Amino acid sequence: MTASLQTGLLGEARLTVAEKDTAVSHGSGGVPVFATPAMVALMENAALSSVAPYLSEGSTTVGIKISTTHSAATPVGMEVTARSELIEIDGKRLVFRVEAFDKVDKIGEGIHERFVINTEKFMKKITEKGSRQ
Repeated sequence: MTASLQTGLLGEARLTVAEKDTAVSHGSGGVPVFATPAMVALMENAALSSVAPYLSEGSTTVGIKISTTHSAATPVGMEVTARSELIEIDGKRLVFRVEAFDKVDKIGEGIHERFVINTEKFMKKITEKGSRQ
Protein backbone atom coordinates (compact mmCIF):
# COMPACT_ATOMS: atom_id res chain seq x y z
CA MET A 1 0.00 0.00 0.00
CA THR A 2 1.05 3.59 -0.36
CA ALA A 3 0.75 6.43 2.12
CA SER A 4 -1.80 8.17 -0.13
CA LEU A 5 -4.42 5.50 0.60
CA GLN A 6 -6.73 7.25 3.06
CA THR A 7 -10.31 7.27 4.21
CA GLY A 8 -12.69 9.38 2.18
CA LEU A 9 -11.66 7.98 -1.21
CA LEU A 10 -14.70 7.75 -3.48
CA GLY A 11 -15.46 5.29 -6.25
CA GLU A 12 -18.17 4.89 -8.86
CA ALA A 13 -19.23 2.24 -11.35
CA ARG A 14 -22.12 2.28 -13.83
CA LEU A 15 -23.95 -0.10 -16.08
CA THR A 16 -27.11 -0.24 -18.13
CA VAL A 17 -29.12 -3.27 -17.05
CA ALA A 18 -29.14 -5.96 -19.74
CA GLU A 19 -30.80 -9.39 -19.80
CA LYS A 20 -27.53 -10.94 -18.53
CA ASP A 21 -27.81 -8.78 -15.40
CA THR A 22 -31.27 -9.98 -14.37
CA ALA A 23 -32.29 -12.21 -11.49
CA VAL A 24 -33.53 -14.78 -14.01
CA SER A 25 -30.11 -14.93 -15.73
CA HIS A 26 -28.24 -15.12 -12.43
CA GLY A 27 -30.53 -17.81 -11.08
CA SER A 28 -31.30 -15.65 -8.07
CA GLY A 29 -34.96 -14.95 -8.79
CA GLY A 30 -37.84 -15.44 -11.14
CA VAL A 31 -38.37 -11.96 -12.57
CA PRO A 32 -36.35 -10.12 -15.24
CA VAL A 33 -35.12 -7.23 -13.06
CA PHE A 34 -31.62 -6.19 -11.95
CA ALA A 35 -30.23 -9.06 -9.88
CA THR A 36 -28.90 -8.66 -6.36
CA PRO A 37 -25.65 -10.48 -7.31
CA ALA A 38 -25.18 -8.01 -10.18
CA MET A 39 -25.74 -5.07 -7.82
CA VAL A 40 -23.19 -6.49 -5.39
CA ALA A 41 -20.65 -6.92 -8.21
CA LEU A 42 -21.19 -3.29 -9.28
CA MET A 43 -20.69 -2.12 -5.68
CA GLU A 44 -17.49 -4.18 -5.45
CA ASN A 45 -16.28 -2.65 -8.72
CA ALA A 46 -16.84 0.87 -7.36
CA ALA A 47 -14.82 0.05 -4.25
CA LEU A 48 -12.03 -1.70 -6.16
CA SER A 49 -11.67 1.13 -8.67
CA SER A 50 -11.49 3.77 -5.93
CA VAL A 51 -8.35 2.34 -4.32
CA ALA A 52 -6.60 0.63 -7.24
CA PRO A 53 -4.60 3.74 -8.27
CA TYR A 54 -3.20 4.05 -4.74
CA LEU A 55 -1.93 0.49 -4.31
CA SER A 56 1.68 -0.59 -4.71
CA GLU A 57 2.66 -2.20 -8.00
CA GLY A 58 1.83 -5.90 -7.90
CA SER A 59 -0.99 -5.42 -5.39
CA THR A 60 -4.74 -5.49 -5.73
CA THR A 61 -7.71 -6.03 -3.43
CA VAL A 62 -10.08 -8.95 -3.04
CA GLY A 63 -13.57 -8.79 -1.61
CA ILE A 64 -13.90 -10.58 1.73
CA LYS A 65 -17.28 -9.49 3.08
CA ILE A 66 -20.40 -7.61 2.06
CA SER A 67 -23.63 -6.87 3.87
CA THR A 68 -26.25 -5.23 1.67
CA THR A 69 -29.89 -4.51 1.23
CA HIS A 70 -31.50 -4.47 -2.21
CA SER A 71 -34.53 -2.28 -1.66
CA ALA A 72 -35.93 -1.44 -5.10
CA ALA A 73 -36.23 -3.23 -8.44
CA THR A 74 -34.67 -1.88 -11.63
CA PRO A 75 -35.92 -2.82 -15.12
CA VAL A 76 -33.81 -3.91 -18.08
CA GLY A 77 -32.57 -0.87 -19.99
CA MET A 78 -32.20 1.47 -17.01
CA GLU A 79 -28.78 2.70 -15.88
CA VAL A 80 -27.53 1.82 -12.39
CA THR A 81 -24.75 3.67 -10.56
CA ALA A 82 -22.87 2.25 -7.58
CA ARG A 83 -20.88 4.53 -5.32
CA SER A 84 -18.36 3.70 -2.63
CA GLU A 85 -16.55 5.57 0.10
CA LEU A 86 -13.54 4.19 1.94
CA ILE A 87 -14.50 4.64 5.60
CA GLU A 88 -11.90 2.55 7.47
CA ILE A 89 -8.37 1.26 6.98
CA ASP A 90 -7.24 -1.47 9.38
CA GLY A 91 -3.86 -2.68 8.15
CA LYS A 92 -4.63 -4.45 4.86
CA ARG A 93 -8.40 -4.57 5.52
CA LEU A 94 -10.38 -1.79 3.84
CA VAL A 95 -14.00 -1.00 4.73
CA PHE A 96 -16.34 0.82 2.34
CA ARG A 97 -19.83 2.28 2.55
CA VAL A 98 -21.57 1.34 -0.71
CA GLU A 99 -24.80 2.51 -2.32
CA ALA A 100 -26.55 1.88 -5.63
CA PHE A 101 -29.05 4.05 -7.49
CA ASP A 102 -31.08 3.73 -10.65
CA LYS A 103 -32.59 6.75 -12.42
CA VAL A 104 -35.56 6.78 -10.01
CA ASP A 105 -34.59 5.25 -6.65
CA LYS A 106 -31.83 4.38 -4.27
CA ILE A 107 -31.88 0.63 -4.85
CA GLY A 108 -29.35 -0.66 -2.34
CA GLU A 109 -26.79 0.09 0.33
CA GLY A 110 -24.37 -1.68 2.59
CA ILE A 111 -20.90 -2.19 3.98
CA HIS A 112 -18.19 -3.92 1.96
CA GLU A 113 -14.76 -5.13 3.07
CA ARG A 114 -11.76 -5.77 0.85
CA PHE A 115 -8.27 -7.03 1.66
CA VAL A 116 -5.06 -5.81 0.01
CA ILE A 117 -3.06 -8.69 -1.44
CA ASN A 118 0.13 -9.28 -3.38
CA THR A 119 -1.22 -10.63 -6.67
CA GLU A 120 1.71 -12.94 -7.41
CA LYS A 121 1.68 -14.59 -3.96
CA PHE A 122 -2.10 -14.92 -4.05
CA MET A 123 -2.11 -16.58 -7.46
CA LYS A 124 0.70 -18.94 -6.39
CA LYS A 125 -1.48 -20.15 -3.50
CA ILE A 126 -4.48 -20.58 -5.80
CA THR A 127 -2.40 -22.55 -8.33
CA GLU A 128 -1.13 -24.81 -5.54
CA LYS A 129 -4.67 -25.30 -4.28
CA GLY A 130 -5.87 -26.18 -7.78
CA SER A 131 -3.17 -28.81 -8.12
CA ARG A 132 -4.56 -30.65 -5.07
CA GLN A 133 -7.72 -31.69 -6.90
